[in-house]
Amino acid sequence: MFTRLNKLYHEFPPRFWIIVLTFFIDSVGGTLLFPFFSLYITQRFNVGMTQAGMVLAMFSIFGIVGNMVGGALTDRFGRRKLILFGLVFSALSTLTLGLVNSLAVLFPLAAFIGLLSDVSGPAHQAMMADILDEKQRQEGFGLLRVVRNLAWIIGPTIGGFLANRSFFLLFVIDAIVSCIVAVIFYTQMPETKPAAHHENEKHESIWRTVAGYRFVIRDFAFMAFIVAAILMGAVYQQMYNSLSVFLRDNHGINPQGYGFLMTTSAITVILFQFSVTRLIKHRPPFLIMAAGTLFYMIGFSMFGFVSAYWLFASAIVVITMGEMLIMPTSQTLAANFAPVEMRGRYMAIFGLTWLLPSTFAPMLAGMIL
Repeated sequence: MFTRLNKLYHEFPPRFWIIVLTFFIDSVGGTLLFPFFSLYITQRFNVGMTQAGMVLAMFSIFGIVGNMVGGALTDRFGRRKLILFGLVFSALSTLTLGLVNSLAVLFPLAAFIGLLSDVSGPAHQAMMADILDEKQRQEGFGLLRVVRNLAWIIGPTIGGFLANRSFFLLFVIDAIVSCIVAVIFYTQMPETKPAAHHENEKHESIWRTVAGYRFVIRDFAFMAFIVAAILMGAVYQQMYNSLSVFLRDNHGINPQGYGFLMTTSAITVILFQFSVTRLIKHRPPFLIMAAGTLFYMIGFSMFGFVSAYWLFASAIVVITMGEMLIMPTSQTLAANFAPVEMRGRYMAIFGLTWLLPSTFAPMLAGMIL
């Protein structure tokens, strides 16, 4: 096993493993809080999932703007500065969210945080594409998913335990983790933007950089892929927002029980993601994504027809099987579509596959609930 791990370590450049380390630490902090945020809103402000969905939509609507601006800034100024800004702002905004006492204040605050917190998103994706060559990307994104799901074993389990006692602790710990990651990233990670392109673009105006999105939109194959991914994302995101409220209100599942369901998903990814990624890397990518969507359909449908906890866990495993096919494949496709000089903007458009469903999916789910 150690021989295989050593071989795997040397297959990727050192900077990739710095990203893996910081991504893991940051994910632990995020998974402490993120799965329980809908529960926090409904409990703290005594509202239903419809209002909670509206708050989540505010984050995402303004996050779309921040994401698009961030994509242009990533191509113009590089990746490192944007990522560091995102980490520091994340710490400050998380603490602020934990101190809010009024739902009326939460709405404008969600808009402001959404606008700035997603500025660094395209920089993360572009940095991965800079570091890994085309043949390494699918496995590299697969490894990041394994690491993220290791965090899902730790985060939701601890988060569910703490949420039963004090939601505010979740906000404090997440802020501390963001600061730790910022320090590691600042001291260990250099800029990765290709120098040649930096020199060619240094005199380009901000407006011209932003206007470059028109070339992305004219890439019709890429945009068709984006539309399909948005539809898939609208379904997939229910696992992380409305599902916790549905299980609590209809089946009496407490936050800790929901946390263990998320841990089930994480264990599945840890055990099988890397093997699945190597198995599918030479298969037609759009066929793989279609197969993953079928797993989504089956897994999410199960929640409407079963009531035993072990069947809820089985449904999560089915969904996770689809996730293991779709996630690394879609990230690799987006990176491969992007020309080097436009990686930030392509990755910003790819970010819409998460952000755009976030603007309507939780609210629609709340109305149905």
